[in-house]
Amino acid sequence: MSLLAKLEDAVEFAENPEPRCPCVLLLDTSGSMQGAPLDAMLAGLEAFRFDLAVDPLAARRVEIAVVAFDNRIRVVQDFVPPDRFDIPFLNAEGMTHVGAAIEKALDMVEERKARYRAYDVAYYRPWIFLVTDGEPQGEAPDAVQKAVDRLRDAEQRKQVAFFAVGVENANMEALAKISVRQPLRLKGLDFREMFVWLSRSMQSVAHSRPDETVKLAPTGWAEL
Repeated sequence: MSLLAKLEDAVEFAENPEPRCPCVLLLDTSGSMQGAPLDAMLAGLEAFRFDLAVDPLAARRVEIAVVAFDNRIRVVQDFVPPDRFDIPFLNAEGMTHVGAAIEKALDMVEERKARYRAYDVAYYRPWIFLVTDGEPQGEAPDAVQKAVDRLRDAEQRKQVAFFAVGVENANMEALAKISVRQPLRLKGLDFREMFVWLSRSMQSVAHSRPDETVKLAPTGWAEL
């Protein structure tokens, strides 16, 4: 880490010593998301940002990062509070490298937790929230399995909470092999309700203690 980044961290955590709740959004930007699905997802992100920012405590505790994935894995937004979260410009193209995206999210979570510990900042169990309309595609099966094994180990150790959402014709059986929790299928293109649910869930976490179990609202936007 550069000296400038260390100084920025020192200032940020000194000015806001609240415990942090990091959330990584893993957003599928493969070619099949082109058009209405991608447009609806971006509109949902707007609702997510606004809903979080108007909660004063969540605005100080929740940190959002976004990883877009197709053939490439791109960190389009590193961890920031809701008021500094910019909706990314996304294109849909290529295949669906889910395994590599999960590996990247896990790396980001571990790096962020290390920075919290360096400045004695408490933190909640990080969330990784995957949204995809497909299944792993274009990756070696061994690489995907390695990512899944790493994710499931992190879940077992309570190092992350992973959620998977399938859009339209997503392969739900393939997603069930990735996620410990049962994956949910989005009803139509109701991204707005999904992201509002995610915002309210993050708010519930932010209003709890870091070691407290939080009951989440029903997922009315999804079907099993």
